[in-house]
Amino acid sequence: MNFDTYISQIRHMEPGSHKGQNGKVMLIGGSELFHAASRWSMDVLSAMVDMVFYSSVPTNNELIREAKGEFWGGVVVPRGDVENYIQEADVILIGPGMTRDSETEKITNDLLKKYTNKKWVIDAGALQMLDVKLLNEHMIVTPHQGEYEGLQAKFQNPNSKIQTKATILLKGKVDTVMQEERTETITGGNPGMTKGGTGDVLAGLVAGLYCFTDDPFAAAVVGSFVNKKAGDKLYKFVGPFFTTAQLVEQIPKTLKEVLSY
Repeated sequence: MNFDTYISQIRHMEPGSHKGQNGKVMLIGGSELFHAASRWSMDVLSAMVDMVFYSSVPTNNELIREAKGEFWGGVVVPRGDVENYIQEADVILIGPGMTRDSETEKITNDLLKKYTNKKWVIDAGALQMLDVKLLNEHMIVTPHQGEYEGLQAKFQNPNSKIQTKATILLKGKVDTVMQEERTETITGGNPGMTKGGTGDVLAGLVAGLYCFTDDPFAAAVVGSFVNKKAGDKLYKFVGPFFTTAQLVEQIPKTLKEVLSY
């Protein structure tokens, strides 16, 4: 695959741009059970875009407030105020760290139904609870194999490719990005990337890139490529013995290289 075709669709930040012109993302994630997942997504986004609006359950919101010294580029949003910030956001990322329950199902499907023209990245718990009839061409879903099979079952299409206008980033040893008749595979990665949190890093990375393109397919392909390339860079120096935090730290360096800044 010629990745340059997709990389060229990710616009650069203009030298004369001002705050707010280089991406605003609404991140809805976390739960009483999972605290770190949405933080990994948020950390990646904080390096990529001008503003992150973060909304979680009260305990997670408080943890982020306590870490505010590391999160100056964001706003902690109570769940009741989410819609005010969705309207301002360029991209909404929903799902990292969310559990499979009725609350996740309600917030996910209510918002997808109401904001159909927004750019969405749907991951983890939200992905597992979504109504597949709400998927459209503005949306990116990021399933692993088990979640993909769950989507197939919802489409009552267990043995063939899911038919939807949404972009699907199927995560695995080889990532596959699909959107209607388009398919690309991305190789790379290593055993160090099986650690918890690496999928949340990828979700944040894709959401950040989606701020800089109107093509969800390009955002998914470049996100997968950068994520694997960053992991392989770490592997070169420490083998599989790196943390998710180290992957987060490597992502901006790899983005600089890939996007030719």
